[in-house]
Amino acid sequence: MKKETIDRIRKFTEDRDWDQFHSPANLAKSIVIEAAELLECFQWSDEEYDLKHIKEELADVMVYSQNLLDKLGLDADEIVNMKMTMNEEKYPVEKAKGKSDKYDQL
Repeated sequence: MKKETIDRIRKFTEDRDWDQFHSPANLAKSIVIEAAELLECFQWSDEEYDLKHIKEELADVMVYSQNLLDKLGLDADEIVNMKMTMNEEKYPVEKAKGKSDKYDQL
């Protein structure tokens, strides 16, 4: 996310004094709840969905994720790149390309 967007999320939380409610556990719960609301957008159809509603729910997941990053002092780029390195090792292109098998079944 752009720095301006991250700063806006932080200011929103700070202005409302909501950090006091943002324990890591509460934020993780909120991420799961919002992710479930995102999944609900596809509950009855994989092809027919409301893109505006999807954007709103996905944004909620991202905002809570940024709050959790802040709470734990983590850097999004650092942890995503760490995980991508792990995924590249688990799913080498020559074994995984075009397959949806779990890494231990490749």
